[in-house]
Amino acid sequence: MTLGPAPVLAFLVAILHVSLYVLIRGSAGNRLPWLVSAAFLGAWAGDALATRLGGDPFLVGDFHMVGASLLAWVGIAVVAIVAVLGPPPPRRDAARGPDAAREPGAARRHDRLPMPESKPADDAEPDP
Repeated sequence: MTLGPAPVLAFLVAILHVSLYVLIRGSAGNRLPWLVSAAFLGAWAGDALATRLGGDPFLVGDFHMVGASLLAWVGIAVVAIVAVLGPPPPRRDAARGPDAAREPGAARRHDRLPMPESKPADDAEPDP
């Protein structure tokens, strides 16, 4: 059993397009493995679909780049939409215990510490 070039090229196309997505978006967070997986499956399916339909002007060997790129972006869009519509991730403060969960405007412990008073230097001239 040999591995053809389509899965390897689909993986490279997926990495390229997920990298562009993260560059545009700024961050992927915990969705990065899902994005790469969806883009890989989309690129592989896009190549297979473009092979059946034909007419792809940009080929790398037998790999159809336009079809693979389009369906890779469809996979990225599906993951992004599911991430937006899904439940929000748990708050980090909630995992630390009940003392960590505060109201947004509540002061933290280091905000309540008294500041030392500054004393004027002995050699400083007094203000007139």
